Amino acid sequence: MGVFALFYSSHTNSQRRPNTSGTQQRMAIVLSSKPLVPEIYTFFEPVTATWQYIVADPTTREAVIIDSVLDFDPAASRLSTKPADVLLSTVIQHGLKPIFIMETHAHADHLTAARYLQQKLVGLGQPKPKISIGKRITQVQATFASKYGINKNELADVFDQLWDDNQKFKIGHLNCEVLHLPGHTPDHVGYRIENNVFTGDSIFNPDVGTARADFPGGSATHLYKSARTLLDLPGHYRLYTGHDYPPLEREANDKGEKFLPYTTVGEQNRENKHVKSGVEEETFVKWRKERDGTLGEPRLLHQALQFNIRGGRLPSKSKEGDRLLHVPLKVDDELSTIMEGPRFRDSDMEMAFL
Repeated sequence: MGVFALFYSSHTNSQRRPNTSGTQQRMAIVLSSKPLVPEIYTFFEPVTATWQYIVADPTTREAVIIDSVLDFDPAASRLSTKPADVLLSTVIQHGLKPIFIMETHAHADHLTAARYLQQKLVGLGQPKPKISIGKRITQVQATFASKYGINKNELADVFDQLWDDNQKFKIGHLNCEVLHLPGHTPDHVGYRIENNVFTGDSIFNPDVGTARADFPGGSATHLYKSARTLLDLPGHYRLYTGHDYPPLEREANDKGEKFLPYTTVGEQNRENKHVKSGVEEETFVKWRKERDGTLGEPRLLHQALQFNIRGGRLPSKSKEGDRLLHVPLKVDDELSTIMEGPRFRDSDMEMAFL
């Protein structure tokens, strides 16, 4: 297998596999002579701890981009395309032809670069790649359009391809399949590309465990079943994770690198701290619910959801020309009563000081 590792960050990150890189713009390449095996390019975005991927057929150069990232500074309300531009550079450098820009789900912790990448690739003379996601995104769109007051017209046709469960497709000559992996969110899917599965926010590396399951439509029971779907695959299959949060005790490789894009099904069955072989569903569900009850909101929750259910398109401009993302206030009952109470008249205020 050809695995190409590129880290977006300017400081050293890591993998424990031989397919690791060090700092920005440095690649380590391990190639196999086996035919019809994908080239996999891995990119770690450190601000949101997100793995971005490009997977390509080495013969036709057809490719897909999985779970791309835009940088967003909530304090400045400013977008940056730097993480996505690294993907574009890789596409150009290696003569790749993306046919899909794929989302595993509507992310709540980072903003997708799908629309940006699509338009930039078209501008570079490439055929328009389809932005794709699992078919249950329509449920998620309905939930959050209501919550955030998004006009449904802004959600029409923002995704070019809605995948069915177990739908098969090709990347050049590579055999691929869509796996429904609910639990973290109801729309969540994974993508099997030959002997590799891109798992998104379902199962993480063994010393991290699993994703949370407390978002609207999430389910710890469904998450357990999704994990078992993955762990019932052949032991040599590689599971590429959507995020990595290495614990302090994880050992670095000889380059001082800790971040891992993948482990094998066999390793996960032996070592996953939440769902390894022998962990019963009832035990996992009880623990996952208790754990989720202690977690705070993701830092970019509201901005990410509003942006991502639009497929990475910007909100429509207001009458004043601004593009707005809504952030709900959390106010306890007592404070709400005080602040929503009737206003004092000037004469009332004057009487109060007599």
